[in-house]
Amino acid sequence: VSTSLQSRMDLDVVNMFVIAGGTLAIPILAFVASFLLWPSALIRIYYWYWRRTLGMQVRYVHHEDYQFCYSFRGRPGHKPSILMLHGFSAHKDMWLSVVKFLPKNLHLVCVDMPGHEGTTRSSMDDLSIYGQVKRIHQFVECLKLNKKPFHLVGTSMGGHVAGVYAAYYPSDVCSLSLVCPAGLEYPTDNQFVQRLKELQASSTIEKIPLIPSTPEEMSEMLQLCSYVRFKVPQQILQGLVDVRIPHNDFYRKLFLEIVSEKSRYALHQNMDKIKAPTQIIWGKQDQVLDVSGADTLAKSIANCQVELLENCGHSVVMERPRKTAKLIVDFLAALHNTDNNKKLD
Repeated sequence: VSTSLQSRMDLDVVNMFVIAGGTLAIPILAFVASFLLWPSALIRIYYWYWRRTLGMQVRYVHHEDYQFCYSFRGRPGHKPSILMLHGFSAHKDMWLSVVKFLPKNLHLVCVDMPGHEGTTRSSMDDLSIYGQVKRIHQFVECLKLNKKPFHLVGTSMGGHVAGVYAAYYPSDVCSLSLVCPAGLEYPTDNQFVQRLKELQASSTIEKIPLIPSTPEEMSEMLQLCSYVRFKVPQQILQGLVDVRIPHNDFYRKLFLEIVSEKSRYALHQNMDKIKAPTQIIWGKQDQVLDVSGADTLAKSIANCQVELLENCGHSVVMERPRKTAKLIVDFLAALHNTDNNKKLD
């Protein structure tokens, strides 16, 4: 009797594990299938999950018939709000890795730049740097973000726009962080710029290194933009490309606009008009935009400090998010405390 009871109990335990295993297997199989078959969906879920975890909420705001999409956390308070402008072909969620290390009591706003992600894409839109500056100003007015001067952060193309914005709308901006910004003139071209000029001369704009259309090109772009060499699985590379391919025609149009004569050196032409205290953050091993640009800006902007990061490429925000967040917070704290000291004097 005891033997049959024991074998029945063993069978119950086996059944329990089969049922539990089956219940677990369904989400695991779904995850594996989505990873293999729909990696782009997985990437979207990943950003959605990160936004939720970090308390970032997505909202839309309209200027006439133009829609801006943005994410935010916190409310305007006694500390300046922070507006963050992403780089070429990225979107508001690229800042999540930095947001993770920013204090919860800061009011953060990350906007999709014109034509990117949830912000309107129109063939009529002026995509030049000046056109983008005007659009960002409309966004700022819609949110009444400039009720009190805010801290403006921008990286790469977003840094180009942020710098020109600070020159054009000085009363909006209390301080500025430019993370390896585009828009500067260099005495000599680096390898990347030389390659671009060759492509422009031969009219093969399909091959712009920042607009990948295969997993291999995606891998090359990641290597170009970051110093840290990390192995990205083929499926994830495929997913990253799948997400981008529908937008590649727009990216080409935008790229040609921002490297045109009108836009290419807009930050260089306006940097001496920047009055706000400015922080420059740059990766020493940046292969896209040469780090010597930091010195160029420091010589032209009256109140400017430079932070150069060792073993870091162009994707500072992705490679060194904790350090980027700390530098921004320390910079703001120093300015804030200085302001308080002035009041006490």
